[in-house]
Amino acid sequence: MVQAASAPSEKVKLKRAYKKGHYDKETIYKILDAQPVCSIAFCKNEMPYNVPTLQWRQGNVLYWHGSSASHAMKAQSGMDVCVNVTILDGFVMARSGFYHSVNFRSVTLYGKAMKVEEKDQKKQALIAMIENLFPGRNETLRPIKDKELKATTLLCMPIEEASAKIRTGPPVDDDEDYKLPIWAGIISVKTASGMPESDEKLVQGIPVPRSYSKLSL
Repeated sequence: MVQAASAPSEKVKLKRAYKKGHYDKETIYKILDAQPVCSIAFCKNEMPYNVPTLQWRQGNVLYWHGSSASHAMKAQSGMDVCVNVTILDGFVMARSGFYHSVNFRSVTLYGKAMKVEEKDQKKQALIAMIENLFPGRNETLRPIKDKELKATTLLCMPIEEASAKIRTGPPVDDDEDYKLPIWAGIISVKTASGMPESDEKLVQGIPVPRSYSKLSL
């Protein structure tokens, strides 16, 4: 198992339900790689903001992107941000409303968002975004245009202050409640892609790649 570079900081260390906390990079990487949707929280002019977007990882660096005209992207550059990724795995049905819960995997990261300016680094990171989601698709696409690079702001953040929080397993009820005639257990939740739908303007005769019907998170 890949261990964290150092002990977790007070900022990321779980204070409650601490047994659900994980700080090794292997666990953190697996969750980040399994869920591309994240939320980015930051403050601007003493106002809180939370922006949903796509994230992807290259080594120990997290990336996300947006329009160069986006006020949110401009505001994040050089700012302290908090990034969260959460995967819902199941509803935990207990014998009382109080003990109902969910099984989940989540990662919370803190750091400073840095703008990627170098053209080749920016291009390679954007190519990696597509490759992470759809392996091999870049080989079928036309090259990225310079105007597209200019229209895109790319931000990144080293994965340094991060923690994972995970809940698994059945419900935990009061001892006396286990004898009650109430169904309890787990309703699993899974995310999977539907069947691909071809674009109406697709050139005639182009088949749907078989791999696209097997995507799942």
